[in-house]
Amino acid sequence: MGQDAFDEIMGTTGGPPPRAELAALGRWLSVTSDTELRRRQQSAEAAFRQLGITFAVYGDSDASERIIPFDIVPRVFLHDEWARLSEGLVQRVEAINAFLDDIYGERRILSEGVLPADLILSNPQFRPEIAGIRPPHGVWAHICGIDLVRTGPDDFFVLEDNARTPSGVSYMLENREAMLRLCPELFREFRVAAVDSYPDRLLEVMKSVAPHGVGAPTCVVLTPGHYNSAYYEHSFLADSMGIELVEAVDLVVDDDIVWMRTIAGRVKVDVIYRRVDDDFLDPLVFRPDSMLGVPGLIAAYAAGNVAIINAPGNGIADDKAIYSYMPDIVRFYSGGEAKLPNVETWRCREPEALKYVLDHLDEVVVKLVDGSGGYGMLVGPTASKAEIAAFRAALVAEPHRYIAQPTLALSTVPTMAERGLAPRHVDFRPFVLTGSKGVQVVPGGLTRVALREGSLVVNSSQGGGTKDSFVLMDDAAPMTQTIGGMTQSMGGGA
Repeated sequence: MGQDAFDEIMGTTGGPPPRAELAALGRWLSVTSDTELRRRQQSAEAAFRQLGITFAVYGDSDASERIIPFDIVPRVFLHDEWARLSEGLVQRVEAINAFLDDIYGERRILSEGVLPADLILSNPQFRPEIAGIRPPHGVWAHICGIDLVRTGPDDFFVLEDNARTPSGVSYMLENREAMLRLCPELFREFRVAAVDSYPDRLLEVMKSVAPHGVGAPTCVVLTPGHYNSAYYEHSFLADSMGIELVEAVDLVVDDDIVWMRTIAGRVKVDVIYRRVDDDFLDPLVFRPDSMLGVPGLIAAYAAGNVAIINAPGNGIADDKAIYSYMPDIVRFYSGGEAKLPNVETWRCREPEALKYVLDHLDEVVVKLVDGSGGYGMLVGPTASKAEIAAFRAALVAEPHRYIAQPTLALSTVPTMAERGLAPRHVDFRPFVLTGSKGVQVVPGGLTRVALREGSLVVNSSQGGGTKDSFVLMDDAAPMTQTIGGMTQSMGGGA
C-alpha cells in the first residue's frame, strides 16, 4: 500500500525529487551500509533490553512483554512545518480544555445544539460524578497526545485525540538518547531541537496547577503497579522529575487531604500525575472492587485540596464519536476554523452514514468509538471476508459504537526491514502540556512505524515500532543536546 505514498525523505516514486532540506539525510542513507545501520539498531535494542523498556503484546502466545522495536532512520520535521503544526496543536488542546470545562459545567455547547446531548450524557466515558467539580486553575487536559498522520508534503490530519493518560513519552526520550550516542554525525548535519527538557517541563506544569495557596507543592506519580504495560514509563518519569512513584497503598485520604505514607511519617500530597484509569481511581466513587485506587481521592479533589493530572472525566475527549465533531468544537470555543483538519469521518450512529459504510466495508477503516491500541478495528482493504462479515454484523447490531474513515495513503519513511531499507507507513504523537501559564508543544514526539510491509497499523501492540523524531530549528536558535546528563553545544548544518 506504500507504492503511491509520499515518502518524507525520498519523495514520491515517479514524482518530485527528495526534499532539498533533507539531502544530507539522503546522502547518509546512501553511504551508510545496511550492515552498519543494522549494527547500530541492534546496539540500541540491547540498551533498551538492559533498561527494561518493554510493551505489552496482548493475546500473544510467545511473550506478554517485548522490547520496544526501534528503527535507526529518523523522521524529520522542517522548522516551518513544525511551526504550523504547533499552532494547530495549541488551538486544538485549548479547545479540548474549554470543551471539558463546559460539559462538566454550564454545557453551553449542548444547549446551543452544536453537539447532540445524548452523545455526551449517555456516553460511558462521561463521568456525571465529576460534574460541577472544577480542577485547580481550570486546567483539565494537562498532558495531551494528539495523533497525526500525513498524506503529502503539506497535508497533515489529526487521527485521534488522547487526553486521558497518553503514553509514549519515555520512548521519545530514550530514542533520542540512542540516536545521540549511535548517530552523532546526524546532529552535526542538522540543528535538531532538544527534547530532554520534557521531565522539567512536566514538573513545572504539575507545580503550576497545585491548589491555590500551596507554596512548595509535593508531586507524585500514581501507578497501578509493575504489572501495568507502561510501568517502565511511570518509573522513568518519576525518577526523571525527582518525585515519588506511588501505588494506592502508599496514599491515604484523611479529612479530604491526601497523605503519602513514608518511613518518616505522613507527607501531604498536592499534585498527583495519575496513570490509573477513571474506573479504578477511587472505589468510593467509581468501581467499588478497585484495588488500584485511593478511597476518598475524588472527595479531596472536589474540595480543591489536590490536583489530579489528567483530570478525571477526560475520557470523553478521547471518544472517537466526539472526535468527529472536533472541527465544530474548535469553531465553537475559538471562533475560528480548525488549523489542523480531521480525517473525514462517518458516524455510524447516523443512518445515512451507516448505509454508506456497510456498502463500502472493503474500502474503509472502521473503529470502536472507545477503542485504543489498534484493537477493535477493521482495515477494509486488507481484511478477510470473514472479518468483514463479522464487522458487518457488529455494525448492524450496535452502530452507535463505531465510526469509519477512508483508508489514507499514510506517508512513509525509509525503515530497516529484513532485506534492507524499505518504505514503511508512520504516524506521529506530539505531546502538548498545559499548565496555569498556558500551552506548550514539546519540540519532538513519538513517531510510530508499521514494521510489516503494507500495514497501516502502527501500534506497538499490533507489531509496530518507533523512530526518533527530529524537529529542525531555526538557524537563529541556540542549539544544545544532552548526552548522559551532560549538555553539549552542537554544530550547525554542514
